[in-house]
Amino acid sequence: MVLLGSIATVQAQETGHGAVHRQHPSQDQALHEKFYSTWHMPDNPSLSCCNSADCYPTDIKYIDGQIYARRREDGRYILIPPQKVERNRDNPDGRNHLCAPPPALSPLDSVYCFALGGAT
Repeated sequence: MVLLGSIATVQAQETGHGAVHRQHPSQDQALHEKFYSTWHMPDNPSLSCCNSADCYPTDIKYIDGQIYARRREDGRYILIPPQKVERNRDNPDGRNHLCAPPPALSPLDSVYCFALGGAT
């Protein structure tokens, strides 16, 4: 017996360039370090998003209208709180970027900053 009505479907759209592109090409390293070092939290502009150790290009999914970004350390998609999405500056390469602590340091899936690919 199949219960079609009791199964909720989640539509997910995965975008991005795959695992190979979650690191910066060496020729772009200085550009990204400058971007990351001057990036501040959208919801608390007095705090830095951190630096290139915490920030990296990432893949995303949309689930029920919310953005989930892939954490590089474990490949898990974590929810991006709307207040952490950068809306006041473009990123340097048009890709999605996530600044977040590794899961070992933040079991609650903290997000410092997120930049959506393309113009914001």
